[in-house]
Amino acid sequence: MTQKQVDDLNIQSQTVLITPRALKEKLPLSDAARDTVLNGRQTLRDILDRKDPRLFVVIGPCSIHDPRAALEYAARLRKLADEVDDALYLVLRVYFEKPRTTVGWKGLINDPYMNDSFKVEEGLHIARKLLLDVAELGLPAATEALDPTTPQYLQDLIAWSAIGARTTESQTHREMSSGLSSPVGFKNGTDGSLDVAVNAMLSVLHPHRFLGIDPDGRVALTTTSGNPYAHVVLRGGGGKPNYDSVSVSLAESALAKAGVSTNIMVDCSHANSNKDPNLQPLVMENIGNQILEGNTSIIGLMVESHLKQGSQKIPENLEDLEYGVSVTDGCISWDTTERSVRDLADKVRDTLAQRGR
Repeated sequence: MTQKQVDDLNIQSQTVLITPRALKEKLPLSDAARDTVLNGRQTLRDILDRKDPRLFVVIGPCSIHDPRAALEYAARLRKLADEVDDALYLVLRVYFEKPRTTVGWKGLINDPYMNDSFKVEEGLHIARKLLLDVAELGLPAATEALDPTTPQYLQDLIAWSAIGARTTESQTHREMSSGLSSPVGFKNGTDGSLDVAVNAMLSVLHPHRFLGIDPDGRVALTTTSGNPYAHVVLRGGGGKPNYDSVSVSLAESALAKAGVSTNIMVDCSHANSNKDPNLQPLVMENIGNQILEGNTSIIGLMVESHLKQGSQKIPENLEDLEYGVSVTDGCISWDTTERSVRDLADKVRDTLAQRGR
């Protein structure tokens, strides 16, 4: 009888990685970092519960490829956060995983050296160390939960999580989100449809059971209790923005009809800025005007920002990379960031104070 292989026909190799528990033991939470995470999550919950009238702003590079530049950005943002703290709560965008429509660089965790070497274990170490450094600055961090196993390694350092437009419809990501320890924002679909985000929010409220990994890396039946702090993120789609007052009003109605949270966050990038970073400050200005005109559903913004303006392609010779410039979507510069954040804070400060009365 001839024996023929029937499984793993397209698998070239498998490498056992460090377990989540072992990585956390190597890079443990300090007391300062723990306080940052706990305070960050509680502040975001208070904003979502309308106990805190401020807007939260998730802001930072489209993706992290250079930890040194990311830490320089974080130190600057920490000072700006103190300056606008009475109106805005700033959360550093620290995205390590990038979804690809076809192929391309998948982010720092998957390919930390940007040379297709896929040193994932080293990427996990670098990512966790950066998050620790950021938390020890007293700055809360946000990330996109893309790979469903990654949160076991990093979620204890995350104050807010995003589910991207490509994965909001995924059952796997909805189930995972029901067990995340942080509040979670679901983006509307890439075609601009809100339905997938509404369905995701309905799903994530409930307990789920699914296959996951435990802290020791073993496959485990995972049972969750549901996540009550899910909300929608409007990012535009189908070639059109959806941050204008009419789109926001329609979103409010759809969310209320579905019986889910009417909290709305606006992504100033992606289709809302036609992928032109120069338009992001105009989106921020528009949102500020809507709040002045009486909008109470918008509770947060997302902005793609870096030390320098624009973006760059990853060169063959990595020494040619320009410091402080995104290698994925284009970002606004730090100077523009400071000006836009201060302008927004000045515009909405008094009106937001009235929200809390």
